[in-house]
Amino acid sequence: MAAPLFPVNTHRHDPYRTFKFQVVIDGKVVAGLKKMGALKKKTTPVKWRASNDPSHERVMPGGTSYDPVTLEQGLTHDPVFEDWANLVNNIQGNAAMSLKNYRKDIIINVLNLQGQVAISYKLYRAWVSDYQALPDLDANAMNTIGIQTITLQHEGWERDTSVPEPAET
Repeated sequence: MAAPLFPVNTHRHDPYRTFKFQVVIDGKVVAGLKKMGALKKKTTPVKWRASNDPSHERVMPGGTSYDPVTLEQGLTHDPVFEDWANLVNNIQGNAAMSLKNYRKDIIINVLNLQGQVAISYKLYRAWVSDYQALPDLDANAMNTIGIQTITLQHEGWERDTSVPEPAET
């Protein structure tokens, strides 16, 4: 018999959906968040051969790298993306940048359909490498939403194992 997918909610068979989530920056949930890119990491394989067995190639893990994460936010009056991007970018001709606050640990919460935090990840030492304040504007596109984006470089992520599976009703 297969192991249960959900130890607390043994009645549940469906995985969590991806449309209910939150990103927390500086302890505040980002308003109007539309989309977040995937958390991905890659470990480079290192190939080697032993001198006593030159006909067989072996593979061992090398360094691990983490793909950048893109966040998309509907245009609102929430300045979180712009404020963070301005800590890195040269704004108003000032060559100085914040060395203290431009890197941030952020939290990514996956919510169940009842809006409870089901799974949580911590993204470490993230900083904004790309910021788009406005999308293309088109007077003929009445049914589109204005989206701003940031791309985050970071130094890794891990699941927050202190977040338990919520009991669903």
